[in-house]
Amino acid sequence: MNQPDSAASQPRDRKGGLRIGRPWGIPVYITPSWVVIAVLLTFLYQPVVDSILHLGAASYLVALLFAVLLYVSVLIHELAHCVAARHYGLPVRSITLYLLGGVSEIDREAEQPRQEFWIAFSGPLLSLVLAGLGFLCYLLVDPATVLGVLIWQLWVANLLVGVFNLLPGLPLDGGRILRAAVWAASGRPLTGTTAAAWGGRILAILVIALPFVYSWLLWRAAPSIVTVLWTTLLGAFIWRNASVALHTARIRARLPQLVARDLARTAITVTTDTPLAEALRRRAAADAEAILVVDSAGTPTSIVDDAAANAVPVERRPWLPVSHTAQTLTPGTVLPADLAGEDLIKAMNAQPASQYLLVDADGTAVGALRTADVRGAMEGNGF
Repeated sequence: MNQPDSAASQPRDRKGGLRIGRPWGIPVYITPSWVVIAVLLTFLYQPVVDSILHLGAASYLVALLFAVLLYVSVLIHELAHCVAARHYGLPVRSITLYLLGGVSEIDREAEQPRQEFWIAFSGPLLSLVLAGLGFLCYLLVDPATVLGVLIWQLWVANLLVGVFNLLPGLPLDGGRILRAAVWAASGRPLTGTTAAAWGGRILAILVIALPFVYSWLLWRAAPSIVTVLWTTLLGAFIWRNASVALHTARIRARLPQLVARDLARTAITVTTDTPLAEALRRRAAADAEAILVVDSAGTPTSIVDDAAANAVPVERRPWLPVSHTAQTLTPGTVLPADLAGEDLIKAMNAQPASQYLLVDADGTAVGALRTADVRGAMEGNGF
């Protein structure tokens, strides 16, 4: 969703991030969690800086500069994904920098395994290129200077970011590369996502277990609380996002079988002044599931909201017109009955509502479509 800028306030995205720029027309946001990690990195890195440069309090500024430059590297990594996505005609919504790195919001999935591979690989590739260039620059500067310290940390950081992101599990880039490979071999995107998602879950367990194993093997002791908290947070993030990717892929696999007409609930028609009690009686007698309110010409104008109707006390229903519990139909809530798959979801997202009127090409009412039924079909629960 596009949000116009306001002169009165800083623009914010729907997640509460502060927009800091639009490189290549791509909005870039930072979330409050970025400030947390910037402060944390500053205090963790300051003793290292001071031990080399002996700057005293000024070493905090150098450490903060490193934190900023590190996230500039993350931004460049994400921009590589976005440029590759645009190369294949995929629209890019935004980039968000947050506690654990960055994320590129690309509106559509890649259509081919080759596209998926290059969009995923472009980020780690650029990070490794930056690491290589940084290493060459480091060889040319005095390591005991501010510039030398920053370049050393940046090339090492980019190396770690590039290598870590190549690990074969979602949501990491390596997981998407694995997805592309399995997709190409099997011919099924869902099979690729399933393999990559389970790779991500296994990776999450390893990330959480690693500090315990490492500390025990080296020192026969437990790891520090900070290390445990950090790896647990990272592992939980990887597990959750791998699971979300798998869930989303299963839903996408069901989309082609999702047809509005198949989910239509049969409806009766009543006039505006029909008492609610009578409308409910007619619906039960016809074994229908919805009530359409029509005007004098027989054109549907609204659909009775079941929750609103059920909330009316029984003793009031004979005296209350059915229209008082109905939702007015708009052009956006009247949908073609033959809409299917992503076209159906896009039409519903364009005009969110709890229910819609389905019509044939000639405008004849087919029935009511409830959002809950569509959601249930996508989840595989039926209705």
